[in-house]
Amino acid sequence: MSASITFFPVANGDMALVRLVDFANSTILVDINIRQCADDPNNDEARDVAADLRARLPIDANGRPYVDVFLLSHPDKDHCTGLQKHFHLGPLSGYADDEKPQSEKRIVIREMWSSPIVFRRASKIMTFCDDAKAFRTEAKRRVQSFRDGAVLEGDRILLMGEDKGGKTEGLEAILVRSGDHFSRINGMENAHFRAQLLAPSLVCDDDEEVDLRAKNHSSVILNMELASSVGGLNQSSCRFLTAGDAEVAIWERLWERYKDTPEVLEYDVLETPHHCSWHVFSRDSWSGCGEEAVVSAAARNALSQARFGAKIISSSKPIKDDESDPPCTRAKREYKAILASKAGTFLCTGETPQSWAPEPIEIDITAGGAKVRAAQRSGAAGLAAAAAPRAG
Repeated sequence: MSASITFFPVANGDMALVRLVDFANSTILVDINIRQCADDPNNDEARDVAADLRARLPIDANGRPYVDVFLLSHPDKDHCTGLQKHFHLGPLSGYADDEKPQSEKRIVIREMWSSPIVFRRASKIMTFCDDAKAFRTEAKRRVQSFRDGAVLEGDRILLMGEDKGGKTEGLEAILVRSGDHFSRINGMENAHFRAQLLAPSLVCDDDEEVDLRAKNHSSVILNMELASSVGGLNQSSCRFLTAGDAEVAIWERLWERYKDTPEVLEYDVLETPHHCSWHVFSRDSWSGCGEEAVVSAAARNALSQARFGAKIISSSKPIKDDESDPPCTRAKREYKAILASKAGTFLCTGETPQSWAPEPIEIDITAGGAKVRAAQRSGAAGLAAAAAPRAG
């Protein structure tokens, strides 16, 4: 089975499954947004993305579906909805679904990845939904298991970024610092995967910095390298840039940090930050300023490091030519302009292959680049993409 990335149609939310080409076909799930309407068998408007996900997951020796990694970019509702209903939380010794039909068994999370920074926002900045609270409780349990030296299967966690006040001291073995590369999945080095953590970085005590991080959700930004063959990583490996809801100020800072080494930001596949929001490119309101809204050159530069044949995926509702944001029609135009000289493809999960019947977008990682599976070219968006020269 080839390496792949699957983007699920979850309206304005994120849910992407990375499958590696290693012997175990390891899986990395980036966020979830399994809404109640998607779980309702009598609702024909929302796709059953839980069933779509389960159909793509491996089963362990006990007959339990699992992901090797679940990355939570940040704990907003549209990035963690469905966690408690569809995933097992707590020690594996307490797994209670073995006698249930396969379609009802909760999914085991072998390893969690998340930032410790985002969970300090609850008291002053925002109120967490129940799924976010459940994730935080499970993350704390796993960190305590590490501190106690009693990590069993289903207890692993990696922390994405340091926290201030010494809160992550003593956790160096499960800590990834901003700027670091890592290639460990579920406690083992993997020759077919490497990622660089670009954000969040260490939080300082400056009020402006605190406000900035709250506004931009302190999202985990990872640039993953995915091997296209069992031979391991090489120059042709795919780069997948995922960034949660990171907005303009974060991208400006990333460009300032990496403008002399822009290859750090290069990608073959980009999941548009914040569901194709205009606030990724500008501080100006799209609904208030319209075409007069000013693009941040630095933020656009950071997001312009597309490789030839790149794919940009908007995980959002259909993008309409109106004042909506997100998704925003002008943000879509900026992304398409970025791709114009790269023979790239822009797709939206809410309108592929058709807006009235969206399906998961499947991207295969091949030696020739990231390729959208042919079945997705039946809709209007796919036909437009197919017209682009040398698009995958």
